[in-house]
Amino acid sequence: MEQDNFTGMDGPPMLSPATGQPWGKQPGSRAEQEFLAGPRSRLDEFLRACRIFAEFIRGFRALHFLDPCVTVFGSARFGENHPSYEMAREMGRRIAGLGMTTMTGGGPGIMEAANRGAREAGGRSIGCNIILPKEQQPNPYVDRFVEFRYFFVRKVMLVKYSYAFVCMPGGFGTLDELWEIATLVQTRKVLNFPIVLMGTSYWNPMMDFVRTTLLRARTIDEADINLLTVTDSFDEAIDAIREGAVRTLGEQRKRHRRLWFLGE
Repeated sequence: MEQDNFTGMDGPPMLSPATGQPWGKQPGSRAEQEFLAGPRSRLDEFLRACRIFAEFIRGFRALHFLDPCVTVFGSARFGENHPSYEMAREMGRRIAGLGMTTMTGGGPGIMEAANRGAREAGGRSIGCNIILPKEQQPNPYVDRFVEFRYFFVRKVMLVKYSYAFVCMPGGFGTLDELWEIATLVQTRKVLNFPIVLMGTSYWNPMMDFVRTTLLRARTIDEADINLLTVTDSFDEAIDAIREGAVRTLGEQRKRHRRLWFLGE
């Protein structure tokens, strides 16, 4: 398994690049708690801004030379026997079949399943992990993972390098990621990036709310509903990704040369 400058995936116990401590012995997410707790001293705010900038740079350096990605979101709570786990696993295989890299939050459950499917199909598999008070260790199916202290930095990375997004059943975190991306597409901050919701029985109640409440109240336009593809069909999901992401990729993709003097 490939190792990078930030984390090793085999050999000695893995150390957190953010804390230098072994997994399971980290202080949790105090950095983000302090950041969101209101104004602090000017020096403290400046130093924290520097740490946030450094975290962005670390993510950019780790992910800059990736092949085009599809990000898969979903619950960390589903085990291997859950139907959504197998659905995500198959989706990882299908994404690999497109020649694209599967990117997830790097944790267990749906994230593990998508990374696992990608690896089984011979594709690349990436994880962007987050430090939590209850440690979320990276799943064993990622070829590379980067660890972040701040949720907002991690979310930027999950969006910046992806050309399509697949949402499996999930909780607050999945809904947060879904609606943030939908807002980016709606407001044309990103263009032609498909959003696929897999699992009609799970997502249809939410879509009913969108149609009967949001649309009726005119807080969204009817065209906004079409930003979301809700399906149980892998073929339909892959067609949506191919039609939007692959076309966009052909128009925008640019290869970057590695520069030796930057240690790339």
